[in-house]
Amino acid sequence: MSFMMSLTPGIPSSSSSSSPSAPSSPPISSPPASLPVRTIPGTYGWPLLGPISDRLDYFWFQGPETFFKKRTDKYKSTVYRTNVPPSFPLFLNVNPNVVAVLDCKSFSYLFDMDLVEKKNILVGDFMPSVNFTGGLRTCAYLDSTEPQHAKIKNFAMDILKRSSKVWVPELTANLSTMFDTIEAEVSKDGSASYLIPLQKFIFNFLTKCLVGADTASSPKIAESGYAMLDRWLALQLLPTVKIGLLQPLEEILLHSFAYPSFLVSGDYNKLYQFVKEQGKRVVKRGETEFGLSQEEVIHNLLFVLGFNAFGGFSVFLPTLISTIASDTTGLQDKIVKEVREKAGSTLTFDSVKNLPLVQSVVYETLRCNPPVPLQFARARKDFQLSSHDSVFDIKKGELLCGYQPQVMKDGKVFDEPETFQPDRFLKNKELLNYLYWSNGPQTGSPSQYNKQCAGKDTVPLTASLFVAYVFQRYDSITGTATSTTALEKAK
Repeated sequence: MSFMMSLTPGIPSSSSSSSPSAPSSPPISSPPASLPVRTIPGTYGWPLLGPISDRLDYFWFQGPETFFKKRTDKYKSTVYRTNVPPSFPLFLNVNPNVVAVLDCKSFSYLFDMDLVEKKNILVGDFMPSVNFTGGLRTCAYLDSTEPQHAKIKNFAMDILKRSSKVWVPELTANLSTMFDTIEAEVSKDGSASYLIPLQKFIFNFLTKCLVGADTASSPKIAESGYAMLDRWLALQLLPTVKIGLLQPLEEILLHSFAYPSFLVSGDYNKLYQFVKEQGKRVVKRGETEFGLSQEEVIHNLLFVLGFNAFGGFSVFLPTLISTIASDTTGLQDKIVKEVREKAGSTLTFDSVKNLPLVQSVVYETLRCNPPVPLQFARARKDFQLSSHDSVFDIKKGELLCGYQPQVMKDGKVFDEPETFQPDRFLKNKELLNYLYWSNGPQTGSPSQYNKQCAGKDTVPLTASLFVAYVFQRYDSITGTATSTTALEKAK
């Protein structure tokens, strides 16, 4: 999930550079001479058998978190060789061999565009068919050195800059509709699943801000657009994610082959036509100001809308809601106090910058539950990579794989890393150098020259606005990652 970048008033603009801004602490060039050079431990196993064994561990016997942790313990290293799915039998053109990088220091090399490239490796060596996106490779699959990357990335950043005028009003208006629906259900049934209202809110809000289109202009899109995106996303990612179905059915049905795009082509074509007809102003600007074809504009808009923004928020916001709603330490009282005292009566990007606890809660949620668990990069050339305690030789063409949920528990960087600490980033802002959810550090600057998520600033500020809105409206909320059981209105 690369999200989107903020160039809105009150939010720092991103400056361009020839390479991504690296964390101020972890080095990203020459490893320190004092560390020993070590052969990368681990093995890919026998051809076919090794990848199959690792795939079954990853999806079935262990799960992703245990898969990476057990191998870290086995090799006594946060850098090692292993396989990540998908793999044999029906992924013959996919090489599952990776070098895992699982501490903050080694993980940071994934963002040095002088050392690594990002061509076609958004979800690893496996790439969903371009038929899902009209036969085009969208920006997420382009390396920063490819000519079209700069055009499309600049277009995406421009969209965000221009959306600043409507972003907060659209957010709060759609939140009001969402919580009216949830309140009515809770009042009637004693609880309410908020996933569908939440996804409708995300879809309607983002479509208006990014595409400039009102979903109300198309009843079919207004009612089912979010579900169309869900299906389109699912078919692309099913071979790479653990769902939790009864095994071995999940392995046989979901992880053994790539699903064909024609299963969702009808949905996608409806969304394409909607953007073409209702987002004419944005589409035209992409053509005239950024030199893109109409097809490039619309397919990339749909990818940013559906894969990056809608998909990312659909994962992140339920986690954020659950974290706050299930807290028993008095966090909600503290948030209510801060929001009521500092946010003002009208929410803006500037007003939530006055809410350091709310922002820290958002950052800590991103640390503990990064929306995109896996990040990849391919070595552009031979180089030496450093972990906290060793140096390793990386060969040109090797695929690096970082599992963020483990990286973000790096005990050499984060105190009590397994514990959710709401004020962690309030107490130590330097830790933002190591918050990598956006395909780069939170202190970095997205630009046409790197692959950092364009919404590196917009996403946490939008989440902070979400939290501020909730606690302007309610004194407390109770619920889980899927449902709400109580809403106590503000007195």
